Amino acid sequence: MSETRATTPVFPAGRYGRRRDGRRHLAGPIAFAVVLAIAVTVLVVRLYGQYGGTDYDAQIVRWTGATDTQVTLDFTVRVPAGGAATCNLRARDYDGNELGTRVVTVRAAAGESMIEASEVVPTKGRAVVGDVLRCRAAA
Repeated sequence: MSETRATTPVFPAGRYGRRRDGRRHLAGPIAFAVVLAIAVTVLVVRLYGQYGGTDYDAQIVRWTGATDTQVTLDFTVRVPAGGAATCNLRARDYDGNELGTRVVTVRAAAGESMIEASEVVPTKGRAVVGDVLRCRAAA
């Protein structure tokens, strides 16, 4: 009777690439996941600070006094009590083309959280609509 022995093959050194030792190396993927999580968190916090939150909510009331050089926008802005907001205003023509913009800062009276404002936006043609593009905390 012949006896068989289980042996592992022996390969010549330097051939067939690097041999695996059977252990899993997770340090690289874990470090990558941690760095990725930190980067995503920083991005989310930054974007929320820039675009998030509803403390500064603007509503158009009406636009009036449209001429070939200006339009008057009446709008309201909700801010934290006694706060101020910087708003981007825009005037457009019938086709939607932008005719003029203006950045204004409006302030609430002490203890008030609603601002009613009326601002003139200079234009380079006859505007038919006005918009409040965005309001954010005044610097």
